[in-house]
Amino acid sequence: MTLLLEHLDLLMLAMSLLMLLFGYPAAFTLGGVALVFAGIGFFSGAAPTMGAIPIRLFGIISNETLIAVPLFIVMGIVLKKARIAEDLLTALGWLFRKVPGGLSVSVTVVGALLAASTGIVGATVVTMGLISLPSLL
Repeated sequence: MTLLLEHLDLLMLAMSLLMLLFGYPAAFTLGGVALVFAGIGFFSGAAPTMGAIPIRLFGIISNETLIAVPLFIVMGIVLKKARIAEDLLTALGWLFRKVPGGLSVSVTVVGALLAASTGIVGATVVTMGLISLPSLL
């Protein structure tokens, strides 16, 4: 039994990889395997400090940097539902219609504005690619 408890971390990794190879979704696999092995560790006495988890969760929730994440999500939803990016791209495309490469200039300007307003540059790149691809083709 002690050999099993000594290698609980390797067993957890192996179980996670096995579940992922079977095709289970990653979120459910990682969460489920973590809960199962946390229970095994707690009930076997290998992890007696499970009482510190609520304190750590409160520390994560009260982190000032992470408070902005829900606001970024709300900003992205507002931009998507209101179709602001598409309207802005259309307006700037019309404004730069006589400039050589005007549509690409307007895509760059709208991308810069969206990246600054949403705060997540990677999501803005994907969004701008989806919005501007039909126009650029």
